[in-house]
Amino acid sequence: MQIKNLLFLSILTGIITGFIIVIYSFLTDLLKFLLFFGNPIESISSLPFWYVLLVPVVSILIVNFLISKNESVKEYGVEEIAEAVVQNKMIFGIKDLFLKIFASSLSLASGFAVGNEGPSAAIGAMIASKLHPVLNLPKELLRVSISIGAAGGIASIFVSPVTGIMFAIENIAYNFVRDYVGYLIIAGALAFSVSLYFLEPLIFKYSNGKFLEYRYIFTSFLFIPVITFFIYFYLGLKNRVLRFLNFKISKKFARYKNYIFGITGGLIIGVILLISPYAAFSGHELVANLINDKFHLSFSIIFIIIVLRIVATAVSIYANAVGGIFIALMSVGALVGYGFGEVLVYYGVNIEPFYFAAIGAAVFMGVNMKLPLTAVVLALEITYDYNVIVPTAIMVVIVGYFVSLNFKINKLSFQIWSRK
Repeated sequence: MQIKNLLFLSILTGIITGFIIVIYSFLTDLLKFLLFFGNPIESISSLPFWYVLLVPVVSILIVNFLISKNESVKEYGVEEIAEAVVQNKMIFGIKDLFLKIFASSLSLASGFAVGNEGPSAAIGAMIASKLHPVLNLPKELLRVSISIGAAGGIASIFVSPVTGIMFAIENIAYNFVRDYVGYLIIAGALAFSVSLYFLEPLIFKYSNGKFLEYRYIFTSFLFIPVITFFIYFYLGLKNRVLRFLNFKISKKFARYKNYIFGITGGLIIGVILLISPYAAFSGHELVANLINDKFHLSFSIIFIIIVLRIVATAVSIYANAVGGIFIALMSVGALVGYGFGEVLVYYGVNIEPFYFAAIGAAVFMGVNMKLPLTAVVLALEITYDYNVIVPTAIMVVIVGYFVSLNFKINKLSFQIWSRK
């Protein structure tokens, strides 16, 4: 009976999650179009500067107001959700689910540099947690149910079933792999099948499949110190930004800090939007363009966007923007990899920069989120190219080791730092 109910939960969670994630994605695109009167990459330059500054400020104040009225709206990692539900500290309702979707869509649409994978996993987890008692499953299987929902959410928003499954396993389901991985597979596959009909996955259009070109293996060793430097730079700058915000705001204005963080973060995002829209938003479109060679950026512009995206990611989370950092980290890594490739080409090395954009995206995310297996699976699912998969597998381990020598990265589902 228990096995049958888990099977039903997997099927229902996968299908429901798939459709709700599609609605969430469409709502985000609609709000972005309405807020910026079209595609912001094209329209921002023609909008009044005061309006571009106002959009993220007003949006994040609305998000913080919703959070002040309902704590479940804020961004939680999947493991935090699991612990809260198991301990009866958090109860999710339909209203909570829709408020979270709206808050996250508004955060993303107004330019905050967060991803949609965090809320997607949380949405799947919420759905599974509501179905769990309906199907009379025992409390000790609640973490398994939430893992099933998280796998469905990630598989759906990335339109990548195996990445979603691996993400859930690496985060909170590794203790249940032997007995319960099949249910994660079902939910992930069904949620992916629904979203694939409506959403477009990240696709690497120049895949060479199983044809391995060793020049990419050799040059990837040259890439190790470069991407290690930028991960150090990211972690160091992020920590400095957050320490500054804590010192200047949290200690002086504790009671109103969320709203002050919101206004400060909104203004910073507005300025970043005016400088370069590519440095704001989730980074999904940026990654897709870089790995498919859709535009060329000078090295100086790439470096400026990297710095701006790091700042934008830090202030977005601290301003209580509802979203994860999975795709945001991928976008920084893609920029670093593409810039490295452009330098090699400049010096006469026969490689394609977009290969290193794909490698950089997977490695940067995998190291910073401490998800090496997910990074390799992500590279596999997006590219199906050994020239990306093999260097990613080598680099995510070596770079992860070098980073661990000086930084302690907490293995939380979506947040590398915690808000104080």
